[in-house]
Amino acid sequence: MKSKNRSVCLLASVVALIPASLWADTPANTALRDKQWIHGAEDCEVSDDPAIEVHRYDDASYILRQSKCLSFEAPFMFLLVGTKTALLLDSGATEDAFDFPLYETVRALAVDKEILLVHSHSHRDHRLGDAQFEGKPGVTVVKASRVGMTEFFGFSNWPSGESRLELGDRELVVLPTPGHQEEAITVYDPKTQWLLTGDTVYPGYIYIKNWSAYRSSIERLTSFSQAHPVSAVLGAHIEMTRTPGQYYPVGTNYQPEEASLVLDATILVALNNALAGRDTPSEIPRDELIVAPMNIVQRGLSNFVRWLSQ
Repeated sequence: MKSKNRSVCLLASVVALIPASLWADTPANTALRDKQWIHGAEDCEVSDDPAIEVHRYDDASYILRQSKCLSFEAPFMFLLVGTKTALLLDSGATEDAFDFPLYETVRALAVDKEILLVHSHSHRDHRLGDAQFEGKPGVTVVKASRVGMTEFFGFSNWPSGESRLELGDRELVVLPTPGHQEEAITVYDPKTQWLLTGDTVYPGYIYIKNWSAYRSSIERLTSFSQAHPVSAVLGAHIEMTRTPGQYYPVGTNYQPEEASLVLDATILVALNNALAGRDTPSEIPRDELIVAPMNIVQRGLSNFVRWLSQ
């Protein structure tokens, strides 16, 4: 028995030393990496894009993207279905159920399941669809605020620690990752090996409100990704083009040359190294994304919007 336990421990140690990037090379993830999403139109009046694109990754994992003709933000939402509960991460940038039938879409994909709506953070483009879910039977909406998040997930020493979320034969890990915004979280799904990072890490121009908090969050995510298999880092937007280092300006509603949604876990190591060497906030340009500190006006606006949402 001692010999068997020793072998198991040795195998675990070897697995932990495998670079996170090697976990990404699977056929399913390659297909996701190469996927072209609905990306707006030159003339939205004649666009035939659906309000919501639904991508079925497997029989219990879905990625939803909102049309850029409804909102230039075009956020991604993630639906992870367990045997009892379906987790919806974020609710998009449009409240109206006629224009943006998110609840109906999610209910059709998660028939007879409890629905749990959680937010990657509290910015409006990730929670305006909440109204479609509030008051519906079998639905729990976790308020996108520090109080709502800490009470539901049981965080006692934010942003330290992690929380487990059981959906029924599918347990997720929830990590506090503030920096872009105070209440930001990241969700890890062992089934797909996805690290769902919201606006903390995504292929785009990422504004950082609290530089010190962001540095700590990326450090924690880097350590986590090196201890767990990560097939893809998936954020909530695509703003980069296929040309390395180039991004679409804010407000763009037609992005025909989008970069992939999928980022490798190696981006976390690269970001962590770059942030560790910068005590003074300054732009970090990379081929896959750009990180930059908010200016005083942006921080003030962010604080005001956050105050309205609390």
